[in-house]
Amino acid sequence: MEKTEIFEKLKTALVEDFDLDASKVVPEARLYEDLNLDSIDAVDLIVKLKSMLPRNVDPEVFKKVRSLQDVVDAIYGMLHEEPNTQA
Repeated sequence: MEKTEIFEKLKTALVEDFDLDASKVVPEARLYEDLNLDSIDAVDLIVKLKSMLPRNVDPEVFKKVRSLQDVVDAIYGMLHEEPNTQA
């Protein structure tokens, strides 16, 4: 899955489930300041995103996100993470 596809799924979820104005849902939008998502919304969003991921979401990854692009990058990284093959 490419970053544009991840963003589009994220945007759809934010518009449909969080009643956000589609024009405000842009990659550089900050979750708390621009979109007024609180911590409960963030948890709900992560639950929604779990369907896009092949494994459980690492909460540590999402503690660092501030913008929608950060979320896209985090999901992309999780999807394209190489399995740990070091011995």
